[in-house]
Amino acid sequence: MIHISSSSSPVPSEVFALIALLVLSLAVLLILRHYLPLRTTPAYLLVPVFFALWLPATIVLLVPIDLASNASTDDETRGIWLPPRALLVSWRISYWLTFVLTWFILPILAEYSDAGYREPKDRIFYSLRQNAQYYALVFGSAVLGLVYFFISYGPSFTSLKGLILALAYCWGLVLAIYLMGHGLVSIPRNLVRDSSASRRLRRLQSQAPKLYEKMEDATLNLEDLEVQVSELSKRKTGSARDFQDWIEELSDICNIPESRPRNVLPREDNDSRIIPTVITEKYLADLTRQLNRARHTKSRYVDEWDHLLRDASKTQAILDSAASKKLDFGASSPGSSLWERTTLLTPYTRYLVYCHVIPYFRIFLGIFLALASACIIWSELVKGVLPSLSVIRFTVVHHWTGDSGRVGFAGQVIAALWIMYMCAAALHSVTEVKVWRGRALVRRNTAHESAFWYAGQVAKLTVPLSYNFVTFLPRKIYQETTFYDILGQYVDLTPLGKWFDYLFPILVLVPVFATLFGLYGKVKRLFGFGVDIVDDDEESQPSYGTGSWREGRDLIERELNGTSISRRLDEAISRSASDQGRATPILTVPAARREGARTPFATSPSYHDQPVRRTAQSSRSEIPDSEPGDDNFFTNLSHRFKNTFDTMDTPKWLQDIGDGFKKPKWMGGNDEAGEGSNRAGRNDSDIRRWFGGDGRIRL
Repeated sequence: MIHISSSSSPVPSEVFALIALLVLSLAVLLILRHYLPLRTTPAYLLVPVFFALWLPATIVLLVPIDLASNASTDDETRGIWLPPRALLVSWRISYWLTFVLTWFILPILAEYSDAGYREPKDRIFYSLRQNAQYYALVFGSAVLGLVYFFISYGPSFTSLKGLILALAYCWGLVLAIYLMGHGLVSIPRNLVRDSSASRRLRRLQSQAPKLYEKMEDATLNLEDLEVQVSELSKRKTGSARDFQDWIEELSDICNIPESRPRNVLPREDNDSRIIPTVITEKYLADLTRQLNRARHTKSRYVDEWDHLLRDASKTQAILDSAASKKLDFGASSPGSSLWERTTLLTPYTRYLVYCHVIPYFRIFLGIFLALASACIIWSELVKGVLPSLSVIRFTVVHHWTGDSGRVGFAGQVIAALWIMYMCAAALHSVTEVKVWRGRALVRRNTAHESAFWYAGQVAKLTVPLSYNFVTFLPRKIYQETTFYDILGQYVDLTPLGKWFDYLFPILVLVPVFATLFGLYGKVKRLFGFGVDIVDDDEESQPSYGTGSWREGRDLIERELNGTSISRRLDEAISRSASDQGRATPILTVPAARREGARTPFATSPSYHDQPVRRTAQSSRSEIPDSEPGDDNFFTNLSHRFKNTFDTMDTPKWLQDIGDGFKKPKWMGGNDEAGEGSNRAGRNDSDIRRWFGGDGRIRL
């Protein structure tokens, strides 16, 4: 590195830059492999998503190189540098490809992958229709900005280009500042919280009830759609005959086994009511889209639930190892990574690492990142008024000559780390906020639309955060960079853009204080409503009622021990499927309770049980559940009266009246049996028993 820093030829720096680009390419491929199956994923998804992740990574690499290449001409002090022409071409490729991917290619491909149609032409038209409203809003804002630019500088190509770049930067900066402010607080706080195994286990137990309920809802929603597909596949005539191939593809996607009992699916009075009379292409496209979303939603929550169970099991093992001083996590699961399957430590060494080394390392890293967050927030506050008080500028610029300075190799490394931390804080918040239409990253099974959307957020946030970091440095340094010529001069083209760039980042205090003091939940509890953007603090939740950590603890124990009804019912169904040729005992599962407030913890019910419909979460009008049979009003009323009287206890004064009389044997004269039966709330002298003995009249 010293030889590269002191060389007057750009060849060593170019070799270093090429090696860095290869490393970034490998890292992006590993990320894609973690979230997507590379062999089965279509090329129209892999190529744009790869470049949407790779180009922002190259921007993080180009900013330190740009600072060292233009801050000084002294070859003895600057680090990795490139010639001006190579730097200009690199910036143009990285910035404009990122711009086109963010605003045009990724949104169109995201809706294209989520269209539900079979033909590419129909998918493209659907994607353009879905993005028409978004582009109308963007172009409407551009027209207002264009009027301002033309009034200030007259109609010219420079004004049009400045408008486009300034609006894209301002919109990205608004989103980036909010997300970064939330992440600057949540990342250090989570590290400090997770340093304690008991607090981490309590937090996992508090998250378990809500996550389990979401997994149940996702499963029920998927089964409702499978019912539609199952009923649709039974239609062989009429308009359904024209789409028979499409319907068969949907049946293959559902893959409903023949051995599944029909009563485990959501029961309706008439399943054919949910199927329209005339089957159209739009209906099948909507059904396909809903089915794909439901499958990925279920996969998401099942993956999160499995991850929570593994974390809870490991955390409990860490707590239990305090007595024996030996820690053994047991056999690794089939889906574990290579690092988890590798065994390098002895049980005692593993105990020392997990109980003493890792907790203190998390505390140290949390405190260090908290100080880094404070430096970023302070630099955002003072860069427009007192830029000389910025802390970040002193960590990057080491060779000062008056008001300006030079950036060496150490300053380049520190600058890259600052940008990476700012981007990581923003992207961490993207995974926590709850306004993204249920999108999520799932290991090896991420939905195509979610992959496009997350890649677009990476590309959208990296450019404004990188330029925002550059403005922390002295003006004489960053105005000499190529990055400023590409973007910065158009942001500073008007006084409005210049003051927006300097003053708007002060609003980073809003998400910082909202996250630090839990203002989201407090506002919601104070006024009865609020913007449900992030999850409330788990430690502020009450320890009683539905969703408490105690109920989560019981639920996790049932799942880990294999005693939950869902697992036992699945095993029973699998046994019945494998042994269709002989009669096998099937586990009898009690019917689901019909209370209005349903909780999965008293009996740990299966998601196959008869659900209580949630009208607020259903996307279609639900048909109320009813008992099987053709019972009329009077029959139902008589059943209610009978159930009421059968469950009533006999009054004490009425029991005392019959103590002095002995019934004959033909009327059930066993006093002990009659007394026990009366106490149980039943009357053994029912006249119906004369005809059958069991309470039913035999004809």
